Amino acid sequence: MKKHKILLYNPLAVFFDMPLALLAIGSVLDPEKYEVIIVDGRIDENPLETIGKHIDDALCFGTSVLTGKPIKDALAVTQAVKKMRKDIPVIWGGWHTSLFPTQTLKDEICIDVTAQGQGEDTFQELVEVYATNGDVSDVKGICYRTDEGEIIKNPPRVIVAMDTFADINYELIDVEKYFEKKGRRQLDYISSTGCYFRCTFCADPFVYNRKWTAISPEIMVNKLAELQAKYKFTDVNLQDETYFTYRDRVIEISELMIEKGLNFTWAATMRADQGSRMSVEDFKICAKSGLRRLLIGVESGSQEMMDWLKKDIKLEQVYMCAERCKDLGIAVQFPFIVGFPEETDESIRETVKVALELNSMHPNFHTPIFYFKPYPGTTITQNVVKDGYKLPETVHEWSDFDFVGSSGPWVSAEKYDFFEKFKFYLKFAYSNQKMIYKPLQLIARWRCKHKYFNIPVEKKIVDTFFKKQQLA
Repeated sequence: MKKHKILLYNPLAVFFDMPLALLAIGSVLDPEKYEVIIVDGRIDENPLETIGKHIDDALCFGTSVLTGKPIKDALAVTQAVKKMRKDIPVIWGGWHTSLFPTQTLKDEICIDVTAQGQGEDTFQELVEVYATNGDVSDVKGICYRTDEGEIIKNPPRVIVAMDTFADINYELIDVEKYFEKKGRRQLDYISSTGCYFRCTFCADPFVYNRKWTAISPEIMVNKLAELQAKYKFTDVNLQDETYFTYRDRVIEISELMIEKGLNFTWAATMRADQGSRMSVEDFKICAKSGLRRLLIGVESGSQEMMDWLKKDIKLEQVYMCAERCKDLGIAVQFPFIVGFPEETDESIRETVKVALELNSMHPNFHTPIFYFKPYPGTTITQNVVKDGYKLPETVHEWSDFDFVGSSGPWVSAEKYDFFEKFKFYLKFAYSNQKMIYKPLQLIARWRCKHKYFNIPVEKKIVDTFFKKQQLA
């Protein structure tokens, strides 16, 4: 029996994480019936040429899209696909279509279906519908356009336990090419989906309705052992929103890694409250199993602002986690956000103070600072829109929206200038630096200590001679 081809595309982006969303939906399809082809715009030198080789035999075309710049490439490729073959069903999934299920269809005629939330069962059912000439009206978790042009939103799909899905099939991509692009043999892996928490600046509560599911420890560790034997990776980047949701699960996974002698390092996300409920011995077990880096979101140095954000952590918990990681040599990223609506100057001063203290605790502690931009699906965004803030109104406008490189209207030019300088000097002040940067490091420490960033000659020199990478 001839297999149906399923064409999937991963849009252009700065980073080279493996396309886990496409791997997830591709892996649940019956390999006896379907041939899954993943084309990655970051890896393939001529993605449209590759797509063109398979388009005539493809049952459908799908892509997973993040809000922001990746939309631009996804739109261009999707439009090209429809020009190649007008009748091919086009499905968009991912964060953007979970947040804008109907708007995306209204704005772009070349998209036929949008998927919302967890996509494995949704995509599997859609593919079966296309293979059997069935009816998409019965598929939960999608919006679709009828032949008459009407846009229909089907009932949502409830989050499903991850253990029920097939193992991720990394053979659907050329793993070695991702290792090469990353500059290290790092495997991307996701062991849980969703988040229980209610942070008002995050879209997770909207998309997953504060639900969470994860792969069981034994299944996960056995799979990682199998994957390491096959791909010889040296590091695992766990892409979970909140990996440390359950202490017992994390410890069981670490103990199984140690027991099986898995020789790789790993990195994951941790909430400070989760870390504070773990003992020193728990941290040691994680470190022994290979934990090399944590990402612990702080967001603000002001407890009052943190409470306003419904972050549900205490600064004391952040420092407790920092001390434990410092003692064990675990690297940490402590992200902050400034420029929230209603944020006071005192809150800003507290953020600068806490970021500086954490950064100076260990050479491998870093405190990246971002500017708040209203992200769709969040509580804060709903509130600022009520107060008159204008969000982009079409999928094309969202493709020009920059979450990282620019600030919202609540950041004055003076405040932006201060933080751009502060971030520059903070980057050099306490981290491990090459000998060429040692003089700059001494200057940076003095500037950070005295919070004096006027006449930033050093910054201008570095900005001139070392090109800054733009993030998307």
